[in-house]
Amino acid sequence: MIEVSQLNEIAQILETSGVNEATVSILRPQFQPLHFTYCMDDDLPNNNPVLERPEFNLYLIDGRDHCLCLTNDFSVATGVVIAEVYPE
Repeated sequence: MIEVSQLNEIAQILETSGVNEATVSILRPQFQPLHFTYCMDDDLPNNNPVLERPEFNLYLIDGRDHCLCLTNDFSVATGVVIAEVYPE
């Protein structure tokens, strides 16, 4: 389960520290046991983020059945996808 306040805190850290592998490495121990994945936003076509920012979008991961999938349900979310957005 992920709280909306946690997702907002994650977004604030990304806005301050930048969207990159180093920041993701900082987030992992700080928000254990959440799973974090970093990719480009265009790797997730036809999906709606739960939080959008100009530099990144955040998606929720559901890993309950040992197979990761995206979800919009905070109550079953086990992780976060940080998807970097390239300016057009």
